[in-house]
Amino acid sequence: MRTRQSTIDNRQCAACQCRQVEKTARRLRSGFGLESLMPAETKQQTVLIVEDNEQNLELLEVYMEDLPDVRVVTAVNGLEAMERVKEESPDLVLLDIMMPKMSGFEVCKRIKADPKTRDIIVVMVTALSETSDIERAAECGTDDYLSKPIDRKAMVNLVRSLLSAKGRG
Repeated sequence: MRTRQSTIDNRQCAACQCRQVEKTARRLRSGFGLESLMPAETKQQTVLIVEDNEQNLELLEVYMEDLPDVRVVTAVNGLEAMERVKEESPDLVLLDIMMPKMSGFEVCKRIKADPKTRDIIVVMVTALSETSDIERAAECGTDDYLSKPIDRKAMVNLVRSLLSAKGRG
């Protein structure tokens, strides 16, 4: 008798485990709890690179490869940048100033004026280096400013630092 009871208990236990595994698999397939299963430090952040010069855009994309937890999206002019901001809700924007259709100054003003997007970090990336240009960028609400030619380590460290601070905030 005991052997039979033990066999039944083992079968019930195995059936319970199987149901638990199926339940967990269903929950994961439905997307329930996936965010909570992912450690905070590995959550991917999004950086929007806005640059009308193809070579500069490719270079910035290559630099961003140094940040494996960052997803990069791109835009080639100000109007496209505003569309990407609405679609992607980036954590940070690397924004050229001199662009067709809408300048980086105007893009920055619009991002910072909208309550839905004002917390997006904006870093102006430009060949303009006059004091008046830097002041104008600050008036538009930029969070930081990088002059071209871009130093790879400086840019990567700045982006890493700003995203890290945003993640803690």
